[in-house]
Amino acid sequence: MRSLRARLLVFVLLAILATALLQAGLAWRAARAEADALFDYQMRQTAQSLRAGLPEGLATGMLPIPPQQQDFDFVLQIWTADGSLLLRSADRPELPPQAVLGFAEVGAHGTTYRVYSLMTGGLVIQVAQDMAVRRRMAGELALRTAAPVLWLAPLLMLAVGWLVRSTLAPVGRVRQQLAARHADDLTPVAEKDLPEELQPLVHEFNALLARLGQAFEVQQRFVADAAHELRSPLAALKLQVQGLRRATDDETRERSLQRLDSGIERATRLVSQLMALARQQARQAEAAPTQALDLVALARQAVSEAVPEAQARGQDLGLSGLDVAMVRGHADALTLLLRNLIENALKYTPEGGRIDVGVVRAAGSSEVVLTVEDSGPGIPEAERERVLDRFYRLPDAPSTGSGLGLAIAQSVAQLHGAALRLDASPALGGLRVRLTLPAA
Repeated sequence: MRSLRARLLVFVLLAILATALLQAGLAWRAARAEADALFDYQMRQTAQSLRAGLPEGLATGMLPIPPQQQDFDFVLQIWTADGSLLLRSADRPELPPQAVLGFAEVGAHGTTYRVYSLMTGGLVIQVAQDMAVRRRMAGELALRTAAPVLWLAPLLMLAVGWLVRSTLAPVGRVRQQLAARHADDLTPVAEKDLPEELQPLVHEFNALLARLGQAFEVQQRFVADAAHELRSPLAALKLQVQGLRRATDDETRERSLQRLDSGIERATRLVSQLMALARQQARQAEAAPTQALDLVALARQAVSEAVPEAQARGQDLGLSGLDVAMVRGHADALTLLLRNLIENALKYTPEGGRIDVGVVRAAGSSEVVLTVEDSGPGIPEAERERVLDRFYRLPDAPSTGSGLGLAIAQSVAQLHGAALRLDASPALGGLRVRLTLPAA
């Protein structure tokens, strides 16, 4: 049973049924015991009344009870001490004269009798009752006692069923609200008049809807920005192809081919950066677990990959700082951040300039600081926040840039619960980018 309602109803109804049967059984036993005690009391009182009413000097002989005075529920007999019968109920079988004083059960004539014997003045008074009659009468009394319990059990089951249905009605209302929604409807579910047990679930669901709304908004904005940014390089490629078709000599054709190759490289780089940014945003939404990483090893690898380009530009690219710096993070994301920061520094640093990558940890600190600084023109203080936005470029920036390098780095920093800090490099005079991560 996967339904909570069905499971709750079945278990509660079974509990009610078991309780009713147990209570009916206990009531049956109690009624039987009370009936036995009542019948025993009646037999004892009958014997006592016979003892008080016997005439003195009663002679031996048969004194039958007239039919109009016979008690068909009891057998009455009076015996002398030597076993002679003085009196017995008419039309009743004779019981053995030997009996234990007080209560006893005696088998006679194919049945069992409950016998009470009382001795007085040399006579033995016996009052007996057929156990079959007693059980029948006790059973009727017990049934009358247990019947109300058995009758009330179905009524209680109906009441519990109605209560369970009415209690779980808010779940049905929430389900109806969700079933009536369109796929793009992310408005919160109404939490008013919901039970306390259901409110946390609906609250968390509304929080999930809010996060989905933010993710969809970011995705839509990203697609719109990407379409806008791709329009320009694609239009430029189309113009360059048209220029190549109109070329009349080899020199013009070669120049057009170089422009086309440069445009394709720029478009390829833009698409690659767009995909990298999309992956980082998706990873940030997934909240993937982190692992212990050596940040120095990642920085050393990123610097070694960028050294050939730096040498081609006549730039001095180096790494300084710790030998080992363990942090918690995502290896591919931090590698992407380092690559974009170094490429950004190489692009804006003039020929013969210097780029330093450092990994430091202050004494007694639980944080590791990654820095990338250059000797380029830097970024004005008023523009340092805006350059972290996607597709934003400084007015005097080279036309080959896409405005995504620092945006990707910022997305990686947000994935690690940190933020990029941009300021002026006190040592090189250009831009310094800092990222602070908790040490592992």
